[in-house]
Amino acid sequence: MSNVLNPPRGQATSVAPPLKPLAKVMAVTSGKGGVGKTFVSANLAAAMAKRGLRVLVLDADLGLANLDVVLNLYPKLTLHDVFTGKAKLEEAIVKAPGGFSVLLAGSGMVEYSRLTPKVRDDFLQVMEGLIPHYDIVLLDTGAGISDVVLFAVSLASEVLVVATPEPTSLTDAYATIKVLVGQQKRQDIRIVVNQTARMGDGRAITAQLQQVLTRFVPSAPGRPVRLIHMGDIPSDPSVRQAIMRRQLLMQTTPGCPAALAISQLAGKLIDSVVDRPSTA
Repeated sequence: MSNVLNPPRGQATSVAPPLKPLAKVMAVTSGKGGVGKTFVSANLAAAMAKRGLRVLVLDADLGLANLDVVLNLYPKLTLHDVFTGKAKLEEAIVKAPGGFSVLLAGSGMVEYSRLTPKVRDDFLQVMEGLIPHYDIVLLDTGAGISDVVLFAVSLASEVLVVATPEPTSLTDAYATIKVLVGQQKRQDIRIVVNQTARMGDGRAITAQLQQVLTRFVPSAPGRPVRLIHMGDIPSDPSVRQAIMRRQLLMQTTPGCPAALAISQLAGKLIDSVVDRPSTA
């Protein structure tokens, strides 16, 4: 793979924003931090890789990256080195324990926490260099609705919102979805509810959010906003144990309730997103 950040002499280095979201890219995002978004991204990638997919997770939380902590990785090269021209893209990609690839943001990315034209161009070129080599790229975005988060989400053909039953999480999830509908004209947004106490909680929460969106968030005529409930991940003591050990749940206790739920989520996403013919 060529160095996407150092094109041949005479070739323009500025990249125009894509007219459509990039195919085979899913943004995993959330309204607030602390809901398990990165945990879901990493274990979802492992579950997809176990099913035979070539998966890469890109740590798109440029200001507060922590995917390396979750995976207990200490890479010599990161996305920061690619952006600054110190490394080629392929040199910064490393294999995670779960059989998938990762591109970690690393430290020193504070200057990339604002969406400048350079950040925009660098990010686009990295994405264009990654997509041909994987069945799906997962963007583990930052939480909230900063300009960098919204730009990262705009590159994805699919969005998976991670929320918990906690009222503040649901309020922030609603605010995020409202912005995605208003600014990016999203019609279908997928949601997974983490840390549920009872079976059916996530479906009920999704239905409540759908009612509020239908009532208060305007959409294009004939294009109603649709929240797609992809599943629940139950509260499970095995999750905390895996996080404290900095290990993947899918590897340490693949038979626990939370791991089984993530495996089911992976299957649903593969059937509805990855295997679906591209319209890009």
